[in-house]
Amino acid sequence: MKKPGTTATPKSRASASGTRASSSRSSGGAGRVVTRKERRAADDGYRNPLLPGMKATADAERLAGALTLATERLQPPGPHPVIADIANLDDATWLAFLIALAPELETVLTEAEPRWSTRDVSALPEAKQKTANAYLAWVERAGTQQAAFTGESFWTPERRFDRVFERLALPGFGRGARYELLVTLGAAGRYEVEAQSPQFVEDDTTTLAAKRLFVSGDRMLLERRARDFMDAAELPIAALDHGLKVWATPGEHVDLTADPAPGVAAALSLR
Repeated sequence: MKKPGTTATPKSRASASGTRASSSRSSGGAGRVVTRKERRAADDGYRNPLLPGMKATADAERLAGALTLATERLQPPGPHPVIADIANLDDATWLAFLIALAPELETVLTEAEPRWSTRDVSALPEAKQKTANAYLAWVERAGTQQAAFTGESFWTPERRFDRVFERLALPGFGRGARYELLVTLGAAGRYEVEAQSPQFVEDDTTTLAAKRLFVSGDRMLLERRARDFMDAAELPIAALDHGLKVWATPGEHVDLTADPAPGVAAALSLR
């Protein structure tokens, strides 16, 4: 097991969560760290060189739980098991896209069993219908959904993930939705795609959480620190996307009674 080299030990367990303003230095450009208010646990002396922005044991424990859960959802059949069960690849791909686009409608969409042959987007809100239509145009340019998500046959799963992620930059289809779509299709075994980077290309919840923890607004440095941490935690980089989103979202449940994955516990110095 890899050792993160953490030297500091928390002085005491964190108590109640508080709220304070979070501000960081600007690095310029699209990767600029923004200022926002976030819920944070009280500083109890916790320090970890892998996560220079983390100051509380309670935050480390919540992150351990969130990352462990995020890793489990990557196991087959993936975060949305229905995608692995649908026999027709076009129907499965279409439903995966619709769920990524409108996760709040997952139950409705799944029960409706949308067919690729009809390409019906009427159940979506108007703004998301526009995004769905942009997706349909993207597929039409590629010829088929399979061609759009496969790209070149000689691509590695990692390169395929990166290239398709770039090509899916459609209006209204943000970083998180694109990432979730590809992770879902890969975990379900529908396409050979595998994340090798967290793809911090815009300031969504995951990216802002990463900036807070890794203390950087520079994309390359941010992604390097993220990979270093996930290597130390012995987790796939794809787990960071959902793990950070859950960790940073107030009200998202994290089971703090379950034992975290051994690598996570070691990287976070929780044992």
